[in-house]
Amino acid sequence: MSVFHSGLLVLTAPLSALSPRLVPILASASRIVEDTLYIHLQPGLSLTGSSQPKSTYVPATREVYNVINKLYADADAHGHLDVRVLLTNIRNQSLAPQSLSSVQNLSHPPEVVLTDFQTSDGGQYNPVKQQLERYATSCYSCWPNLISVLLYPDYEPGTGEGEQPLQKPDWDGMSLHSYGDIVVGGTFDRLHNAHKILLSTCCMLAENRLLLGISDKNLLENKLLKELIQPYEKRVEKLCEFLVDIKPSLRYDTVPLLDPYGPSITDPDLKCIVVSEETRKGGVAVNKKRLENGLPELALHEIPLVKDLRHSENEEEKISSSSLRHRLLGTLLQPPQKDLDLPSCPYVIGLTGGTGSGKSSIARHLEHLGAYLVDVDRLGHEAYAPGGPAYEQVVEAFGADLLNEDGTINRKVLGAKVFGNQEQLKSLTDIVWPVIAQMVKKQINEAVVQGKAVCVLDAAVLLEAGWSDMVHEVWTAIIPETEALSRIMARDGLSEEAARSRLQSQLTNSQRVEQSHVVLCTLWEPEVTHRQVEKAWALLQQRIPPD
Repeated sequence: MSVFHSGLLVLTAPLSALSPRLVPILASASRIVEDTLYIHLQPGLSLTGSSQPKSTYVPATREVYNVINKLYADADAHGHLDVRVLLTNIRNQSLAPQSLSSVQNLSHPPEVVLTDFQTSDGGQYNPVKQQLERYATSCYSCWPNLISVLLYPDYEPGTGEGEQPLQKPDWDGMSLHSYGDIVVGGTFDRLHNAHKILLSTCCMLAENRLLLGISDKNLLENKLLKELIQPYEKRVEKLCEFLVDIKPSLRYDTVPLLDPYGPSITDPDLKCIVVSEETRKGGVAVNKKRLENGLPELALHEIPLVKDLRHSENEEEKISSSSLRHRLLGTLLQPPQKDLDLPSCPYVIGLTGGTGSGKSSIARHLEHLGAYLVDVDRLGHEAYAPGGPAYEQVVEAFGADLLNEDGTINRKVLGAKVFGNQEQLKSLTDIVWPVIAQMVKKQINEAVVQGKAVCVLDAAVLLEAGWSDMVHEVWTAIIPETEALSRIMARDGLSEEAARSRLQSQLTNSQRVEQSHVVLCTLWEPEVTHRQVEKAWALLQQRIPPD
């Protein structure tokens, strides 16, 4: 069957029967829709009558809430799907009823409409499909020439495939308590299904406004792989797109969180704060501050953490952004620009990273996997050696007093001359970097002679020297600053102050990551790094152009 980028799934089964069916329903839908899957709950909807079916309000009960949470939890098995459960027709019973006659615009108009509604003969019955298409287009903006599909998932025995005829749903379940203005906080990096449960809960509880505090700057410092966190503006954009899609009637206010509290302790209109099991203490702290500020406490609505069934070693057991960032290691973060002046073979990888990042261990593993390795730091030493291509120029520019008795350049003396002096440092790099670049090009030619498909340049100053124009992709090794300091102090016998000074003289991890196509991290055991490198290597083989 054709695969569509966006789709709308209309669920019609009674809620009591729907919950155990969600896994096969989502599995069927995931084979038809590859990106955005909107889900519309309309329990009891019949598509066999002569009159056009209309969307009706579904009370926001605990049962509806649980089904929505299960939808997102079960959807996590289909990582490619961006599932969005639409809440437009799910109404807090305390609110005055409003008309559902207007068509809601969606950010990704559905190309296909799916349903769990089944006909007696199990076929794609045209009148039913026409009713489904009319129903979908009366509720939401859809693509012209909308396609409709009756799913008929493979239900396990006991999931209600032989149910009695549909009847009016029983809405006597416990209603959710609603509040005028609600607040929630978080990083909201790479919006995932646990985020969506949190946000959907907020939207179901809120009557007027949802205030979102989004962590930024100092609050991101201790996050795992913080360099891979999306920019604040990108996170806000994705967040607002999702929220406006699922419940456009609410007012959404977003603010950057620069401390743990933000406006939650000063806004008098707020009535409720939504927290998770792990952020409940933060909610309690907010209420303590509000009392100190002469404001009433907020109702605390707590949601459970969602177990990540796909988590692996060194990842959290719950669905989390940290795990998603971990899974990005070794993958292509941005497509490389094609340079027609750069020969396609060998495919050159520029591997860089700060002091202590573990870059060289990654380089050796890539060599083990079959890459031709160019140790650019070693070439730098050769360039400085007596008779080397940069030797005479360096001695002439910086004086004979930097020579050892055997005529070699004392790199410590040379370093003292240029450290902290940008003009002197530039004079040195203007001499040395072009020379090393020529030496690197000779090594790349040697890779061609040896018939190597991939050549890796292990180069600490790859980006600073402007050598990225010699490579097809930039790969960067990163580790947290605290770990880098520990490694440098242990390896080189430096004080913490000296180690920190060395790190501060280099590009930051974030500056490197911005210019990188692939990022790797050596924070964990060597086997974990090896798996990252092998993953990166396998993915690289898929995008290297054929000979």
